[in-house]
Amino acid sequence: MSTDLSTLTAAAGKWEEMAAKFKTHEDRYEQDVHGVSLGESWIGLSANAANARFTVTIKELQGAQKEAKAVARILRDAHAQLTDLRNRLKAIRDDAVKAGMRVSDQGTVAFDTAQLTQAERTAYVHDPDFQQTARTQANEWAEKLVQAVKAVTDADDGIRVALDAVVLDSDPMDGTFNGFNRNPQASPYPSLEAAGKAANMPKDRGAVAQWWRDLDPVTRGVLLRERGDELRAAGILDPLYRWKSPDSGSGPFDAEDPTPRDLWLHAQALGIATAGDVVGETGASRNVLHYLRGTGETLDLDVDRMLADDSDFRSKIEDNHVVMNQDAWRRQALAEFHEAGGDRAVVVPVESRTRHMVLKSDEWFHAVGAHAQNVSGFVTVTPDAHGGAPKVSLDYQVNVWDRYNWDPGKSTPFADGLVSISDDDMGRLHKVGFAQEFDMKGTSSTYQHDLDSSTPPTATPEDQGREGTRGDVSRGEEKNR
Repeated sequence: MSTDLSTLTAAAGKWEEMAAKFKTHEDRYEQDVHGVSLGESWIGLSANAANARFTVTIKELQGAQKEAKAVARILRDAHAQLTDLRNRLKAIRDDAVKAGMRVSDQGTVAFDTAQLTQAERTAYVHDPDFQQTARTQANEWAEKLVQAVKAVTDADDGIRVALDAVVLDSDPMDGTFNGFNRNPQASPYPSLEAAGKAANMPKDRGAVAQWWRDLDPVTRGVLLRERGDELRAAGILDPLYRWKSPDSGSGPFDAEDPTPRDLWLHAQALGIATAGDVVGETGASRNVLHYLRGTGETLDLDVDRMLADDSDFRSKIEDNHVVMNQDAWRRQALAEFHEAGGDRAVVVPVESRTRHMVLKSDEWFHAVGAHAQNVSGFVTVTPDAHGGAPKVSLDYQVNVWDRYNWDPGKSTPFADGLVSISDDDMGRLHKVGFAQEFDMKGTSSTYQHDLDSSTPPTATPEDQGREGTRGDVSRGEEKNR
């Protein structure tokens, strides 16, 4: 808060003076040194060689001027943007104090009882609701201050990123090694704060989706163009929705003593898994075996295979999640595009409402059954190079969640009804520790849809390869070959 930001403009002035001095050196060098190799008094191979080296030096002196001026521009931008951000921070602090808060020099916020009258203070001490309201308000002001401070920190990181980029030799073939930057480019980001945010992608995949959504639309467009594959792999399409199991299933794990009958139930369950392979229900077989292993570890679902195998699942994804939302998503993205000036690509994250559905095909009904599903991704609006209508496209993935457990009072038929097993019996294996219920989740490949087209979206995966058996180590992966 007390930092003297005027030192930034003072430094910018010094860099501009440096650029002027490099110009003076360029003029003298061109006249007194480079000019010698251009005259008629020195000709031949040695003159040609010297002229080439002298030309490199001239261009380096010109590059030094451009680099120095670029650094000066960054420092002046830094002064303007940091001043604005600091003023915002001060305004939030002042507003918090006016709202009855006490703000320490370290940014700690607390309800200021000193501002209360004696009657108000007495009421505060004896009224728990009053105290809770005060704490809630203090937390809200504290969060506003945290975000304001973070904006300053992001801008500070953005200054570092911009300075690092502008002093980097952009042409390794210009006759120098790590020389001056002869062609410094303006930052593609809308602000230094945006550049700082862009440089600080979380290492934890679970935080990437929120980081991506916290960026502005233009910054997302820049990042997608420059680091698209890396960002997709990092998880920018992941949903914000956090699934939780809707019920407790069979209850506590390994809470009861096993009986001889439980051994028979375990053997019967293994037989069902084998039968699943025989009749082609490899997904169901895989899940039963994972249950019987008793690890309780989360299992990855092969959503691409689910889409390929279950046409009802595929059509519901297309209709309930993409078709239902695509017009609203398109309007939202175009609004962001025009607000950003209409001349730069923007990217807007989207996510459909999570729905609870039941799979229809025998294999996936037995493997998963009722589940939660949604789609998540982003809409990209790209300006037309010739001034025409922008292009609007959707990239999305299909997300599925479920809990592999057994509901008392039900039974599940297998092999066209030839075999039926009680959910109570299967759940019994969990209770005695012979098996363990587990979470399942999966994400499909990325699908694209042209939002300018009247063609319906299609979430049809590539050929998924062989079905595999329970001994096929590739089964359950995205590509089963």
